[in-house]
Amino acid sequence: MEKEIISRDLISQAILMIRGCKVMLDVDLAHLYGVETKVLVQAVKRNLKRFPDDFMFQLNKEEYANLRSQFVTSSGEWGGRRYPPYAFSEQGVAMLSSVLRSERAIKVNIEIMRTFVKIRQMLSDNKELAQKLARLEQKYDKQFKAVFDAIRELMDPKPCTKNKRPIGFGSWDNE
Repeated sequence: MEKEIISRDLISQAILMIRGCKVMLDVDLAHLYGVETKVLVQAVKRNLKRFPDDFMFQLNKEEYANLRSQFVTSSGEWGGRRYPPYAFSEQGVAMLSSVLRSERAIKVNIEIMRTFVKIRQMLSDNKELAQKLARLEQKYDKQFKAVFDAIRELMDPKPCTKNKRPIGFGSWDNE
């Protein structure tokens, strides 16, 4: 078996949800392919007919600002950008393999496709588990309601809530 050229964890971290679609940004793809972002974008622009809107889109200013605010430090490449990044859907990433023809690009594309498939399978498994849980809940009486609620909570964790009471000196003054 051939050694992975890029780890699937690294690829998974680069997959973002934007406009309800799993995408990868041009800067992350360029890094994975070992090319400059401008080289990747130029190759895409030379082959624009291969990239319809559902394969690739450019982030608008609000999406770009929101994305940058999510990261404490922006990458050096993001800081010098004059335009918002392009986002590539799974199909767009697959199309990149016809535009970028290096040996590394081919190998990286294979790993990216495998990662997208793995993520899709994990989401499908979670849906199947939720359906099975619903069937079990209907089948058994209410004595298991707490168990089912706990399982659902584990499947869809909510963000942590802040403590009602402040922590530190003076936190007991109002009691």
